[in-house]
Amino acid sequence: MDSEATISKKLKQNQACDPGSSASLAGSLDSFEPLKSSGSTNSIALKSSNESSDLPPGVEASLPWLKDPSPSENTPSTKKLTISDAPFVTGSASGSMSTSAACSSAGPSESSSSKNVQHSNDDSLTQKFQQFKQFDVVEDFSDHHYSRMGFSDEQPPKNWAKRIQEEWKILENDLPDTIFVRVYEARMELLRAVIIGPTGTPYHDGLFVFDCLFPTDYPNSPPMVYYYSGGLRLNPNLYECGKVCLSLLGTWSGKQRENWIPGESTMLQVLVSIQALILNADPYFNEPGYEKTSTTVEGQKQSRKYSEEAFIMSLKTMMYTLRKPPKYFEDFVSGHFRNRAHNILEACKAYSEGTVVGSAIGDAVQNGVDSSSREFKSSVARMMNTLVTHFTRNGSTDCEQFRGAA
Repeated sequence: MDSEATISKKLKQNQACDPGSSASLAGSLDSFEPLKSSGSTNSIALKSSNESSDLPPGVEASLPWLKDPSPSENTPSTKKLTISDAPFVTGSASGSMSTSAACSSAGPSESSSSKNVQHSNDDSLTQKFQQFKQFDVVEDFSDHHYSRMGFSDEQPPKNWAKRIQEEWKILENDLPDTIFVRVYEARMELLRAVIIGPTGTPYHDGLFVFDCLFPTDYPNSPPMVYYYSGGLRLNPNLYECGKVCLSLLGTWSGKQRENWIPGESTMLQVLVSIQALILNADPYFNEPGYEKTSTTVEGQKQSRKYSEEAFIMSLKTMMYTLRKPPKYFEDFVSGHFRNRAHNILEACKAYSEGTVVGSAIGDAVQNGVDSSSREFKSSVARMMNTLVTHFTRNGSTDCEQFRGAA
């Protein structure tokens, strides 16, 4: 049985990944540590205000936006801030997300013309979000994790291409309303998915980004899937290096019917399994052997602690995704967090007052017992202030009511 310190360590420290697949990151609940270049050909250059660091894919640098806002950032201002200045934003066919959004209520000097422009921009963003397709075919694949794999410049076999088109049709018709997919016209083997974290879990309201590859011998072999972790291990099955542990993918042992079955298993099944089996209400019990403790008092205690820390990391993932929205999902990411900002902040407030993570907001603390740790409450309070700043910059209104002394 793991102690509380061990569980905390599991969430904060690196776990073993496939050899040569990544670098390590020592994460805390409040900040990322800077990383050095891994030398990988897939390295992404991320820039802070003072320096540029070459990092492995999916690993975020130690950037100012991850820290608590300074007092100067909290003061009312009419300064305009862009919704996203991330490298992934440029060249999007869905439209640039550099539209200005007021950081706070307008001051006396703001003209009516400026207000009209702002309202017009807000209406445009809202419209783009509402019209965002669950499935679509796009062109530019240059930032895809698997862009150097697959057929590349080769022409795929006709039978293989026909099978992928069948997969596209299944996704287009049957995707649940919480999973969004983009495929690539010039590279049929590539796919990108954004999954909304399910309600009733530590991952609720979050966005989780995955790049997928149909191998050249598909469907005889399962797809390959890479998770954009931001350097965080928020689930036993999702590694910092991007590895996704799932029997359906062949990255974990499972019973016969749980493994990939050529001719039966589909990409839709993979995406739904990630959402339902990995991003679940009790991720602690995803660890091998831990499910045996699910009926014990100690097991439930450790599970609650794991979920608390997973929720903190999910909040950080929200900021990571908002700061660096994946290409072709810029409008969706911005609109999603505009719509969910108050829900997320209300959840933070409830959890900081003792509500169990994942419970419906407004539910009473079970049996009148506050099971949340002091450390968790303090972390949530700090994250709330940071989230208020980022959600406000993204165009959400009336978020300041959630700001408090942390």
